[in-house]
Amino acid sequence: MGTPLGDFIRAKRDAIQPDSLGLPDRGRRRSPGLRRLDLAARAGISVEYLARIEQGRDRNPSTAVVNAIADSLSLAASERNHLRYLAKITSDECSAHFKPAPPLRRIRPSVMDTLHMLEQGLAIVTNRLGDVLAHTSTYAAVTKGTGLLDGDPPNITRYVFTDPRARALFLDWDDIADEQAFDLWLAPSVENLEWLTAELIPLAGSEFTRRLNRHQVPRRGVLRLKHPSGPELRLTRETLELPADDQQIVVFLPVDDQTARTVEQLGRQSTGRLRSIS
Repeated sequence: MGTPLGDFIRAKRDAIQPDSLGLPDRGRRRSPGLRRLDLAARAGISVEYLARIEQGRDRNPSTAVVNAIADSLSLAASERNHLRYLAKITSDECSAHFKPAPPLRRIRPSVMDTLHMLEQGLAIVTNRLGDVLAHTSTYAAVTKGTGLLDGDPPNITRYVFTDPRARALFLDWDDIADEQAFDLWLAPSVENLEWLTAELIPLAGSEFTRRLNRHQVPRRGVLRLKHPSGPELRLTRETLELPADDQQIVVFLPVDDQTARTVEQLGRQSTGRLRSIS
C-alpha cells in the first residue's frame, strides 16, 4: 500500500520529461515521465530505496534524502513544503502517536468578534475539511441561490465535487477543485480521510480521488464567480490562519469596481445577519 509521500513523488516523476533535465531519451517505455533509475541517480540513492519510499515500504526517509529528492525533481518552494509535510505525516513516529479526533467546529468568541467587524464585507470561517462554520450576511447574499450554504453543515469541498451548480458558480471550477482537494492534506488528522472514504469518495468518484492523489499545488489566483443574477464577480482572497483551532478566516475582496458595486448592492438587499453555523 502506498503513502501520500510515495504518491506525490511518483506523480511528480511521471510529470517530468527527461529532456527538461538534460537527460537522454532512452526510447519507448511503459509509463511517461522520469524513470525511477534516473531520479535515484540524481538524488544519490539506490533505485531499490526509492522504490521502497514510493511504494510505502519505507516511511522514514531522512531529511537529507527528502531534500535530495526535492532537488532532483526541481520542485518549486510550495511543492518542497508539501513534500516535507507529507514526509512528516507519513512517518512511523507520527502514525504511532496519532489519535483520531473530529475536526473542531466550535468557534471562539474572539473569532466571532473578528468576523463581526467584517460584517459589511464577504467573509467566512472554515476548517480544513471545508466546513463553513460562520459567515457574514453579505456572503450569504452573494451566494444565495447557488446552493453553497444549503448543507448541514455547509461544506465547500462537498459542494464543489457533488453539486452540479458548483460548475456554474465557479468559472474556474478545475482550479477550485484542485484547491479543495489539496487543502484536505493539511487537515489535522487522518480522521478526515475516514470522513472522505465514508461520505465524499462514493459521491464524487474518480474526479475527486484523481485530484487528491496527484497532490497538485494550486495556483490560488483570482476567484471568478458567476452570480445567479448574471454578473461575474472577481475576488481576491486573504486568509487569516487560526492554527490553535485548525480554522481560517477567509476575506473576499473585489478586484474591480464592477464587482465592488455588485457586492455592495447585494449586501444592501440582505435581510440577514452574521451567522455562526457551528
